[in-house]
Amino acid sequence: MWIPLILASALLLALYDTAKKHSVRDNGVMPVLFAATACGSSAFAAALAATGHLRPALAIAPAAFWLVALKALIVTASWVFVYYAMRALPLSIVAPIRASGPLWTLAGAVLLFREIPSPLQALGMAAVLAGYWIFSLAGRAEGIQFTRHVGILYAFAGTLLGAGSALYDKYLLRTCGLPRDTMQLWFAIDLVVLLGAALLVQRLAGLHRTRFTWRWTIPVVGILLMASDWLYFGALSQEGVAISVLSLIRRSNVVLSFAAGAFLFRERNLRKKAIALAAILLGVTLLCLG
Repeated sequence: MWIPLILASALLLALYDTAKKHSVRDNGVMPVLFAATACGSSAFAAALAATGHLRPALAIAPAAFWLVALKALIVTASWVFVYYAMRALPLSIVAPIRASGPLWTLAGAVLLFREIPSPLQALGMAAVLAGYWIFSLAGRAEGIQFTRHVGILYAFAGTLLGAGSALYDKYLLRTCGLPRDTMQLWFAIDLVVLLGAALLVQRLAGLHRTRFTWRWTIPVVGILLMASDWLYFGALSQEGVAISVLSLIRRSNVVLSFAAGAFLFRERNLRKKAIALAAILLGVTLLCLG
């Protein structure tokens, strides 16, 4: 039953990436991030209330509350990095970097659990690194220095934090046994609080430099993410499901995100980027098979 859930989650995540690129392009990042999260969290709470699940979802032990708050802090940092990367870079570059998440999830498993990569997994790592090298050539043609551009650094930082969050998700849902609705509801509430505080500090310090413009895709971003996460958490909650496999299938959304960057945002150098994308997808597939 988990396969349809994660495939639907991947589809919604691709739509989310496309809406996110539209909402943040030439726009204030922190206001967009806060508004999208507030809209998505409100919609999720309303859905729970409409189905009679809001009161049970609000019940949480103090220890679990702080564990979920830590997840919200990790994800907040990841989102801030990714949104700034989205504004600074073409979607056809950011999306494949984000698709490498399963590589870093495996690396985390090696460091934390002393898992040694198999030869097939090592080959997958090499394919992902080759894909990054090809992206560096494509980016250089657009005036983007792959190893120096701040947007590239933001994209990698957001991806690494996202991989850490994926490992933490399994710990919360499977080891701690938190109910899916409870975890997602309090996670959403914590995100709104953290992003609201970050936006307030930015305003008070006078650090906002880009004017904020409301766009119809801003609430769509939040709603799509909440729906995608709900399906993902549902799949992860089931017995016998590997987080590395889920991460791989969910990140297959990069194919649709890449197509959106090509056809909706008219991005350039698509042939070279497509080769790099194929190398990264081959790499994460080998990681899964390994």
